[in-house]
Amino acid sequence: MINLYTEKEIEIMAEGGKILAKIIKEVAKHAKIGTTTKELDKVAEDLIFRYGAKPAFKGFNNYPAVLCASVNEEVVHAIPNDRKLKEGDLLTLDLGINYKNYCTDMAITIGIGKIDKKFQKLIDVTEKSLELAIKQCKPGNRLGDIGFAIQSYVEKNGFNVIRDLVGHGIGKKVHEEPEVLNYGEKATGIVLKPGMVIAIEPMNIVGSYEVERAKDGFAFLSKDRSISAHFEHTVAITKKGCRVLTK
Repeated sequence: MINLYTEKEIEIMAEGGKILAKIIKEVAKHAKIGTTTKELDKVAEDLIFRYGAKPAFKGFNNYPAVLCASVNEEVVHAIPNDRKLKEGDLLTLDLGINYKNYCTDMAITIGIGKIDKKFQKLIDVTEKSLELAIKQCKPGNRLGDIGFAIQSYVEKNGFNVIRDLVGHGIGKKVHEEPEVLNYGEKATGIVLKPGMVIAIEPMNIVGSYEVERAKDGFAFLSKDRSISAHFEHTVAITKKGCRVLTK
């Protein structure tokens, strides 16, 4: 079942989303050469509680940390650890919070120090593909319009869209229906309606779109170990169009 949220509920999510965006920005400032992803997890946790929120990921499907901190070939859901960031790395910060009993979810990919031009292009294309997807979020459009916007732009720029990992509905729970694919055909799929809240999260890659689960059972790695990037916003479909809640 797809939940439809009231304007009042969406306002609460927007409050939480604003907090989440601040936290992600602050965590990113701490992501420097020599920093461990475990240290970033501690920064994120401290900030979440300081803002009066709760971690949305910790304990979800037994995930043991607050932050997902994925480096290079780690596409998503990498558990923060003692791995030190080094120059040239791509780091994805994926974080969810629960604020006043409503969840929001956001992700960004950043470069550590000086990075390869091709990897910077991957970051830029992935962020732009999210912007294009958000423009499709208006009543009467369909989920396929979102997927098509992402896939067509990414592939035009020489990269691939990861198929097995998708966006999702969000609200009272961090993962709700529907699945939001990052590929698809125009005018297909579920019709977007006012009150729907979804997390759109293109995950794009330099090489093959195939992924495999890591030995820890949480992270997903690119099968060919090529570099990936990931951006995500929580957005609400309103009568007027789309409202980005995580900014």
